[in-house]
Amino acid sequence: MCSNYQPVTRKDRLLNFFGVERERDDESVDTWPTGLAPFIRLAQEGSGHRRIVHDGVFGLLPAFAKELAFGRRTYNARSETVHQLPSFRDSWRNGWRCIVPAEVIYEPLYADDAAKPERWAIYQPGAVPMGIAGIYTRWKHPDGHELFSFAMLTVNADEHPFYRRFHRPGDEKRMPIILAPEEYDDWLACPVKDASRFFKPWAGDLHAEAAPLPPRAPAASSVRTSRPRPPDQEQLF
Repeated sequence: MCSNYQPVTRKDRLLNFFGVERERDDESVDTWPTGLAPFIRLAQEGSGHRRIVHDGVFGLLPAFAKELAFGRRTYNARSETVHQLPSFRDSWRNGWRCIVPAEVIYEPLYADDAAKPERWAIYQPGAVPMGIAGIYTRWKHPDGHELFSFAMLTVNADEHPFYRRFHRPGDEKRMPIILAPEEYDDWLACPVKDASRFFKPWAGDLHAEAAPLPPRAPAASSVRTSRPRPPDQEQLF
């Protein structure tokens, strides 16, 4: 699973690595469920396989969701059940697949004698961002405005030589589906019946290092922030 990651937000990196044009640069900050971040899909208009980038909510919001907080439960979709669970099946059946561009993904690592996990950063060598397979949808807020939302797809990683180190001892190990760049267009455009061929663990190199969350600043009634605090690690891991 991946409940927290650092998105690719610089327009030069989105163009160079994913072939999409973005009008602005944003600071790349850690994104948590219900946070906004870029995702990549195929343009609906015209012909060919033209990729475009949008901002969307991390945590897929199906049509029946009544509030944004629903995305706190739907930021990851299991590849084994994405076709049948009510939250995800419409996006899957309609072929609404996307790529989630990530600089870093974070996972919990439990030391042998530790009751709580330590957050670790996982990334590709050479400062190459990851393209993570996802699904998306357009959601209508109760107040009438529309926005995109998306989820990352995951696969079992119990036997993965790198990823099996992460998550709580005794729990199933899961990892996001990382796509190779040459797979991007096929993933976005192939028929739904063929898309499951991408459901496989990543075979390339990954690096990791400890990346603990910074301490929270004391609350101050005179200070307002535009971003909510990230939830406690225990709540999401």
